[in-house]
Amino acid sequence: MNPAVSILLVDDQRLMREGLRTLLELEPGLTVAGEVSNGQEALDAYASQHPDVVLMDVRMPVMDGVEATRRLVARDPQARVIILTTFDDDEYVFEGLRAGALGYLLKDVSISELAEAIRTVVAGGVLIQPSVARKVVAEFARLRSAPPPLGPAAALPEPLSEREIEILKLLAAGLTNRDIAGRLFLAEGTVKNYVTNILGKIGARDRTQAALAARELGLL
Repeated sequence: MNPAVSILLVDDQRLMREGLRTLLELEPGLTVAGEVSNGQEALDAYASQHPDVVLMDVRMPVMDGVEATRRLVARDPQARVIILTTFDDDEYVFEGLRAGALGYLLKDVSISELAEAIRTVVAGGVLIQPSVARKVVAEFARLRSAPPPLGPAAALPEPLSEREIEILKLLAAGLTNRDIAGRLFLAEGTVKNYVTNILGKIGARDRTQAALAARELGLL
């Protein structure tokens, strides 16, 4: 039997934490390792408990969820953070994803949807609530029509090759590794290796961050 997925709850509202703990521990294969009330406490708790997933609120005293996510991912690039908040403001959405969150959900989700998001992230995926995802898509559409930024891809410490730029553009357009492989007549494993190298060069943690970085580098 696989060990239960351990979760750290980060929310400044005690009632919310207690409610989440009760409901999540009713879900098969999930357990709450701990709960804290702000971002600084989250960093300390993560260092001692090493949970599989962190459920992070945004607005909290001492240190907010976006800054805590940024610092947590900087310390441990393998950290899995899902932002769970009442706010779907564009600023929070994009800053949260740029900080390294692998999920962004609103607190009106059902407990089964939250549990599924946790399992998806643990399995290596990314999950953004549909209403929030629409904001991301709309932002990409807006950015495509905006003037290109000043920072060229050539300014990277290790420049991207022409093939890597081609793959990054397709990745940013939402194509899977299999789709890219078919488009460029490459093996899927080869594309996976390219994507890994690209993420390393541009300092992105996942495909969502890579798409944002592609725009900032003037590739879209």
